[in-house]
Amino acid sequence: MASASTGRGLLLAALLANISLLPVAAHADEKIFDELRFGASASIQGGHSHEDGVFPEVTVFFDPFGQDTATDWKQTLARPRLNLGTSIGTSGEATQIFGGLAWTVNFNEKVFAEAGFGGVWHNGDLDNSADGPDLGCRFLFHEYVGAGYRFDAHWNVMAQVAHSSHANLCDGPNNGMTRAGIQVGYKF
Repeated sequence: MASASTGRGLLLAALLANISLLPVAAHADEKIFDELRFGASASIQGGHSHEDGVFPEVTVFFDPFGQDTATDWKQTLARPRLNLGTSIGTSGEATQIFGGLAWTVNFNEKVFAEAGFGGVWHNGDLDNSADGPDLGCRFLFHEYVGAGYRFDAHWNVMAQVAHSSHANLCDGPNNGMTRAGIQVGYKF
């Protein structure tokens, strides 16, 4: 497991990375990123693979392909948003730094669903963990699904389940990490 100072260093690095991405106008009406989400999750795995504690999360979304301007499901599928985020380990559990693609489906102006796929780096145990998942390698696949509700044009809330594992593509155990939580989003 990483030491407390390493954990604080990762937390500081993740926060600075996210703060450095705050919206700064490149031109008069352009924005650097599309949405900022923050929230928390908890492990939903049972037995030996369960992770203790709560995992604060911050994710930023970018819309370089214009998903916001898609007019039908085919355009939405062809225009994913990019995301970059962190899930911060507490109680000595794994911190994750992840990124990937995200697709949003709007059922109406208020209700939406989202799915994402990408990769994650983590600082958790690779094998022989006395408590928590044995993860096999540092870089894993990361996928999530969620359902959300928009309060207005800017604020939303989303419940999501995220899973990270190596799909048996590297040596070692593959318990994976599965966490569920709530995130509040602000769309710029």
